[in-house]
Amino acid sequence: MPHPIVRFAPSPTGAIHIGNARTALLNCLYAEKHHGDFILRFDDTDAERSREDYAAAIEVDLAWLGIVPDLTLRQSARTSLYDAAAVRLRAAGRLYPCYETAEELERKRRLQQARGRPPVYDRAALALSAQERAALEAQGRRPHWRFLLDRKTVRWDDLIRGASHVETGSLSDPVLIRADGSYLYTLPSVVDDLDCKVSLVIRGEDHVANTAVQIELFEALGGEGAAPRFAHHNLLASASGEGLSKRTGALSIGGLREAGVEALAVAACAVQIGSSAALHPVASLRQLASELDLAQLSRSQARFDLAELEALSARTLHGFDFEAARERLAAHDVVGAKAEPFWLAVRGNLRVFLDVFDWWRVVEGEIAPPEQPAESEFLAAAAAALPPEPLDATSWSAWTAALKESSGRKGRALFHPLRLALTGREDGPELAALLPLIGRVRASARLRGRVA
Repeated sequence: MPHPIVRFAPSPTGAIHIGNARTALLNCLYAEKHHGDFILRFDDTDAERSREDYAAAIEVDLAWLGIVPDLTLRQSARTSLYDAAAVRLRAAGRLYPCYETAEELERKRRLQQARGRPPVYDRAALALSAQERAALEAQGRRPHWRFLLDRKTVRWDDLIRGASHVETGSLSDPVLIRADGSYLYTLPSVVDDLDCKVSLVIRGEDHVANTAVQIELFEALGGEGAAPRFAHHNLLASASGEGLSKRTGALSIGGLREAGVEALAVAACAVQIGSSAALHPVASLRQLASELDLAQLSRSQARFDLAELEALSARTLHGFDFEAARERLAAHDVVGAKAEPFWLAVRGNLRVFLDVFDWWRVVEGEIAPPEQPAESEFLAAAAAALPPEPLDATSWSAWTAALKESSGRKGRALFHPLRLALTGREDGPELAALLPLIGRVRASARLRGRVA
C-alpha cells in the first residue's frame, strides 16, 4: 500500500477551534500512523475575508498542538493551476456561463418550492444562444460559471461512514467561478488534491454532499478513479448542542492555550471525543496516533464539555515525567538538584502548569505562615524536634512519629498545624516529599511563625 497523502485545508478567516483541530489531528495522526505525508493548505481564495494574521495564528495553534506539516501551501499563489483547469472544463463542455442575478435565482427557488419541487437550478443558461449571451453582457452582466453535473448516482466507500452515495441529479450544478472571476471552494480544492496526489480526504460530515460533486469533478479533470478516498467524521458541538464557529472564537485553540489547558489534552480530547474510546491522557502524539482507528469514530454528534477537557488536562499533567516538564520548568528558573524531586512531588496537585510556581515559592521562596495562636506551643516543640540535616524521604515519618509520641496528637490534630505552618496551605502534596525540599532552616523558621 503506497504511503498516504492527507491534508488539512482551513480558510484563514478566523481562529481555529477544537472542532477544526479535530480534523487537523485526524489527518496528521493518520499520516503519522501510516508513514504518510501531511499537507497544510490555506484555502484563501476569498480575498475579502482571508487574512494573513489568521493564517499565521493557525500555524501557531497547530505548532502548539505538535502538528508539523510536511508541506504548506496557499491557494492564492496557485491560481494559474485553477485557470488551466477552467480552460479544460470549458473545452469539454462541463463549465458553462450563467447570467442570472442573485435576486432572479432566489425568485426561481421560491417558485419551485411553491410548486413542491426541489430548488435545483433549472439549467436555463444552457439554452441561451450566443446572441442572447452577447446581449446580456452588453447590458453589463458578467457570467458566473457552473459545473455541468452528470446527474448520476455517485458512490464511494467512506472509511468512517461505510458505503455512501449521493444522487447528483438532486443537486444544482455548482458555481465554480464567481462573476468577478474569483474561484469558489470546489475547483481549487479538487485541482490541489489532484496536483498534490492527495490519497485520502478526512474532513467533517458537513462536506458529505460536496463529495459527490467533487468526485464528478475529479473524474472530469483526472479521469475515472482519480478521486481520493474519503472519511467524513462526526462534528463537535458545545455542551449545549450548538455548533462551533471560527467567527465567534468559541473554544478557540488560542483561548484554550491562554487558559493553561495542556496541548496534549486538547489533542487527546479532540480525537477521542465522539469515538468508542473513553477520554484518557496520552504521553505523546505518537501514542495518540497508534491508538487512532477511523472506524471507531461514532456517526452521532459529539458534545464537547470544557469541564471534561480541564479534568483531562490536569490528569495529563499528573502523568508527565520530569523529562516532559524539564524545559518548561527551566524556562521559569526551576532548575538544579531540587528540580526533579520537586516536580515529582507537586505534579499530582496541579490544575494547570503555572500552578507549579506557587509550590516552587513554598519550597524555595518566602511565605508568611498563617497565625495559629492555639498551636504555638505545639509548633515550637515541633521546630525543636526537627531532625538534623540532611533531611530525606524518611525524615517526615520519623519526625511526626516522635511528635505523636511526645504530644499525644494524631490524625488531623497532628498533621494540619504542621501543613499550615510549613506551606501556608490547607492541602497539597505529600509533606514527606516537600519537607526535604523546604529544608530544616526554612522549616524551623516557619514553625516559629516567621516569614521564611
